[in-house]
Amino acid sequence: MIKVKLRGNETAEQMVRRFKKLCEKEGLTKDIKRVAYYEKPSEKRRRRVRKGPPRLT
Repeated sequence: MIKVKLRGNETAEQMVRRFKKLCEKEGLTKDIKRVAYYEKPSEKRRRRVRKGPPRLT
């Protein structure tokens, strides 16, 4: 869960900008865009294959 606290005399716009950066860093916006539209099962499989298996290091 992403939390952003207001700093000193920071404006709301600056706080929202920081929140957006944190969302990008966590990969949240990428997930939201991915689930926003229907993805065919064959496309899901293709994406998983392209990504490869998870590596244990």
